Amino acid sequence: MTTGRSEESVVAAEAPVNEVRLVGRVAKDPEERDLPSGDRVVTLRLVVPRSAPRRSVKAPTVDAIDVACWTGVARRAALRLKENDHTVVEGALRRRFFRTGAAVQSRYEVEATMVRRVTPARTGASTRRPASSGDSSVATAGDSGVATAGKGTIALGRAP
Repeated sequence: MTTGRSEESVVAAEAPVNEVRLVGRVAKDPEERDLPSGDRVVTLRLVVPRSAPRRSVKAPTVDAIDVACWTGVARRAALRLKENDHTVVEGALRRRFFRTGAAVQSRYEVEATMVRRVTPARTGASTRRPASSGDSSVATAGDSGVATAGKGTIALGRAP
């Protein structure tokens, strides 16, 4: 039975969304900076495993993603992190423009609204577990690139 709606119209009817959820490892201790404007920002780099199969031997197996924490809550949470801590970051993808000499450059980063350290799953442990509808815990799964959170399993490095 056909409803008369095409797949395109269903997708087009959805509201635009810019939401990012990353689960990965902190590459080095976060850094806090005071900007000339008087604002403070804490930056960190999150290493997230890619879950897609490698196309060549030289292809990277991880992505290093820059994260900026502007709110007080996100800054304080980020400053408690240390190198190699497993972390969940939620926020939005932003493109930042800046000048270097006469040239204008840009960089993408995640503007974090939530930062939380998590306990990594044991190596060799099951990478999936059933999640109940009320489950809000987060667990990462080592090098497998799979994390369980809330109501389901999230494959890192690609949309769930």
